[in-house]
Amino acid sequence: MSNVLYDALYGPHVGSDKAYITSPSGPALSYGAFMEEAARMAHALCALGIRPGDRVAVQIAKSPQALALYAATVQAGAIFLPLNTAYTPSEIDYFVQNAEPGLLVCDPASLADLAPIAARAGAALETLAGDGTGSFADKAAGQPGEFATVDRGPDDLAAFLYTSGTTGRSKGAMLTHDNLLSNARALTQIWRFTEKDVLLHALPIFHTHGLFVAVNTLTLAGGELIWLPGFQIDQVIANLPRATSMMGVPTFYTRLLDDPRFTRELVSHMRLFTSGSAPLLAETHVAFEARTGHRILERYGMTETNMSTSNPYDGDRRAGTVGFPLPDVELRICEPETGKELPKGEIGVIEVRGPNVFKGYWRMPEKTKEEFRDDGFFITGDLARLDEDGYVQIVGRAKDLIISGGYNIYPKEIELLLDEQAGVLESAVVGVPHPDFGEAVVAAIVPQKGADLDPAALMSAIRDKIARFKQPKQIHVIDELPRNTMGKVQKNILRERFGGDFAA
Repeated sequence: MSNVLYDALYGPHVGSDKAYITSPSGPALSYGAFMEEAARMAHALCALGIRPGDRVAVQIAKSPQALALYAATVQAGAIFLPLNTAYTPSEIDYFVQNAEPGLLVCDPASLADLAPIAARAGAALETLAGDGTGSFADKAAGQPGEFATVDRGPDDLAAFLYTSGTTGRSKGAMLTHDNLLSNARALTQIWRFTEKDVLLHALPIFHTHGLFVAVNTLTLAGGELIWLPGFQIDQVIANLPRATSMMGVPTFYTRLLDDPRFTRELVSHMRLFTSGSAPLLAETHVAFEARTGHRILERYGMTETNMSTSNPYDGDRRAGTVGFPLPDVELRICEPETGKELPKGEIGVIEVRGPNVFKGYWRMPEKTKEEFRDDGFFITGDLARLDEDGYVQIVGRAKDLIISGGYNIYPKEIELLLDEQAGVLESAVVGVPHPDFGEAVVAAIVPQKGADLDPAALMSAIRDKIARFKQPKQIHVIDELPRNTMGKVQKNILRERFGGDFAA
C-alpha cells in the first residue's frame, strides 16, 4: 500500500529543483526543498506523539510553512484540520473539544487564549507564525529531511473541515484521501492544468477552495504557486504578469475591475480565471469579459463534496450557471421531501454521488444518515434547476445559508447570539445582495416591550464573540418580524425590505 494522496501529489517530485512556491515574503521553494521541509515537520509531529489517524488542528496565518504542515500531516498519516483564522477562542473551543486533536498549532499571538482550550482537550499546543517562525518550526528545524511516508489507503481520512448547521452546531466533514485526489484529478483534466501553469494563489487555505481545489490541483499537475498571503490589490496586480491562471471568489474580480491598472494588456497572456465559493453576478461576468477578453469560469462545490460541477473549458461559460457535473460525478435535481428526480426546468434540491463526496460527519452517524439517500446520493440542500442544455443553475439556498466574501455563514448562529443581548425579544438574520461580497449579513431585531435598542451598541456587544466575517453589516430595529399563517418568519420579505441597503 502507499499513501494515496501524498504519493500522488508529491511522489513524482522527490529531489526536484523545479520551482513550487514563490512568495513576496521569502525565497522561492523548489518541490524538493518543500518536501524536505514537510519531512522535517512530519518528524516533529511524530515526536509530539501524533500517530496515524490523529487530528492536527491548525489556526495559523497563510505561509509556505503552513502549507508544508498540511503536506507533513498527510505524509504522517494524520488528519489535517484547518480552522478559519477569524474564529474567536470561544469558537475554537468547540472545534477542539469536538475533534479532540492530538495537536493544536496556533499563531504565537493566540497562545495565551488557546492554551487552556488545548489543555482541556488534552492536546499538545505549538505555534507557527506567518513568517514561518514559532515553537513548531523550532522542533522541526533539527529533524531529518527525509521521512518514511505512512501508508494510507483511499478510504482513510486525510482532512476534516467543519461546516455550520442551521441549528448552530458545526459538523466535521470527514474527507478521505480518495475524495481529495479524485477531485484534483478531475479538475486537472477539465481545466487543462500542466506543469507549465503558474497559479496566482491569493485565497486563504483553511477551506476547500484555497487548499484542496487550488493547491491539490496545481500540485498534481506539477505547476508553480505564486503564494500571496491574501488578496492585496497591489500584490495581485504586480504578480499577474507571471501567472497563467488565477482562482478567486467574486470579490477578487469586482475589486480588480475597480482598479484602472487591471487592463486587457496586463492579462492578455493568462489562460484561465475561475470563480467560486459564492455566486458571481452576471454583470461581473460581462464587465470582466469586456475589460479583459477573458470569460470567468464558474464552478460549484461545497465542503462535503469538494467540486461537483464546472462550466466548460471549451464551449459556452454561461453566466448565472455553474456548468455541468464533473466527469466522475452524478448529479440530479430532486424534490426535497421525496427524493423524486425532477425534469429539466423544475427547481429542486441538488443531490450528488461520486468519489468526491465525503465519508460523513464526525461522530454524527444519525446526521450523516439523514443527509444521504438510500442509493448513496448526498442531499446538498442547494436549490437549482437544469436548463434546456443541462447547465446547472443554482437559484437559492435551501437552508438560508449566507455566502459573504466566499465564507459560509449560517443565520441561526448569529440569531442565537443576538437573542441573548439585553432588551432583544427576537431576531432574524438574512443575506442581501452586496456588490463586493456577494451577500452581506443583515439583522432585524425586535425589542422587548419598553426597551430602547441601539444598533451600534448591539454590534459592540457581539464583536468579540463571533468572527468578523459573520458580524452583521447592518442591524435594523423593527416592530415585529413578518410571519406566515403558520408562524414561520418570512425571511424573503426581510430580504426584499433590506435588499437595497448596499445598492451600488
